[in-house]
Amino acid sequence: MKLAYGRVSAKDQNPERQLIKFRELGIEDRFIFVDKQSGKDFDRPRYQSMRMLIREGDLVYLDALDRLGRDYDGIISEWKYITRERNADIVCLDNETLFDSRKFKTMGDLGKLLEDQFLSMLAYVAEQERKKNRQRQAEGIEVAKAEGVKFGRPKVEIDAGFVLVYDEWKAGEMTATAAMKKLNMKHMTFYRRVNEYESNRLC
Repeated sequence: MKLAYGRVSAKDQNPERQLIKFRELGIEDRFIFVDKQSGKDFDRPRYQSMRMLIREGDLVYLDALDRLGRDYDGIISEWKYITRERNADIVCLDNETLFDSRKFKTMGDLGKLLEDQFLSMLAYVAEQERKKNRQRQAEGIEVAKAEGVKFGRPKVEIDAGFVLVYDEWKAGEMTATAAMKKLNMKHMTFYRRVNEYESNRLC
């Protein structure tokens, strides 16, 4: 059976590019598992669901090695669990020529040795790339700060009329309904503006 695992790092990211690749391989949607969270560990619901489903002879497709995870030791451990304990296979589509566990199995014990070395090298490279990206991001933020770019929640411009009504409302001299009517604001807008004003006063 063909299965596929995809992952994006955040809920607002779109995994569609990965899904298209999997569907083109003829993998049914019910056997495509996608998580929208960090790859720092393997405690991901959809990954765990797929892991439990894997049986001997299955073929698991990944878009890339770092979709499996970003932890050096974890990647190696999961790879070996799938290919050796479950006796299934893994193919990484971004480097299929090199990274297809079926090729190592045809070589017997030598194949296991080569697979271990190759996997260690690629997992190490993936982790170093992640660390490098973090360092670049940190350096970029420092440069931006030095150039006067401010990070965090922007200050919201609040007019004097709002402040006067806010003060009366906070002092209990006016109901929230009366305050909204006076400011010509809807319920959600009023409370959003209150939150913004109070947050900026604390900054």
